[in-house]
Amino acid sequence: MNLKELARKLNISTSTVSKALRDSHEISEATKKRVRAKAKELNYQVNPFASGLRKQKSKTIAVIIPEVVNEFFGPAINGIESVAQAKGYHVLIYLTHEDMKKEISITGLLQNGRVDGILISVSAQTRNISHLEEVKQKEIPLVFFDRVIDSLPVPKVITDDYESGFKATNHLIQGGCRRIAFLALPRTLSISSKRMNGYLDALKKNNLPVDSNLIITLNHDSSANKETIRKLLKRKNRPDGIFASIELFAINTYEVCEELKLNIPIDVKVICFSNLKTASLLNPSMTTISQPAYEMGKEAASILFKMIEKKGHNFLLERTVINSTLVPRNSTK
Repeated sequence: MNLKELARKLNISTSTVSKALRDSHEISEATKKRVRAKAKELNYQVNPFASGLRKQKSKTIAVIIPEVVNEFFGPAINGIESVAQAKGYHVLIYLTHEDMKKEISITGLLQNGRVDGILISVSAQTRNISHLEEVKQKEIPLVFFDRVIDSLPVPKVITDDYESGFKATNHLIQGGCRRIAFLALPRTLSISSKRMNGYLDALKKNNLPVDSNLIITLNHDSSANKETIRKLLKRKNRPDGIFASIELFAINTYEVCEELKLNIPIDVKVICFSNLKTASLLNPSMTTISQPAYEMGKEAASILFKMIEKKGHNFLLERTVINSTLVPRNSTK
């Protein structure tokens, strides 16, 4: 059932039906009631894309993320959708799979009026940001969340990565660890560099030496990660604590410790950034830095809609920081 068919059933013009459904003052109350009753009877629903085109709005926003098999991005998307739905908007999800070429292709696709704004968490490969600068130059509302580009002057919603990195490392030190390994994402990512800086400063504050051999960069290939962690834990002077920058690296560590018959937390203590719902069910339960993913997604979407509606441009270039929480469990006892 479309607008033309509804008008034909009512034997009135499409413009009259459209105005009646929009509660226009040009249409009598009797006609409005008649149109609404027939629309309900025939299960007619407004096409947001068609009405958006008439208003030069798509009524759609895009969310570009590196992956969905992640306990952070799922709740973040829920937060984004809670705001979008209240605004009558649709959400399109695009995955880069940590590939900068895909990220460039997606942002190029979105510059043709398909969406009214973009929320993005950049890929691990993103170094050249000309594609994002182009989005900004075309005045398409753009907001970063979680993984951000510090040099691009657009709104950013992040968590306290540096402070949480410091807190996580200090927690291991207080638990007796003296050789703490940091399992890092590529350092080009804002979250990785900030978490590592927190790790380094915690070591320095506690007068512990910084050993570059204990800073290990991993990726999303679990087989390769486990081989690297296996070599790390087979060293004669192996680490007694592991701080994983994401949950995948912590799970890889658990698997290697099981294989090598190393006891967590007696032989090595483990902490990581993670929103893993089953962290408390692991053996042993895993100490985590839990990020406010839902709140970050909701805040990022709220800012984006202020930009779309052209409200509050004076303060939107500020970065919003929503704090994470350290949840101690058995892996660091």
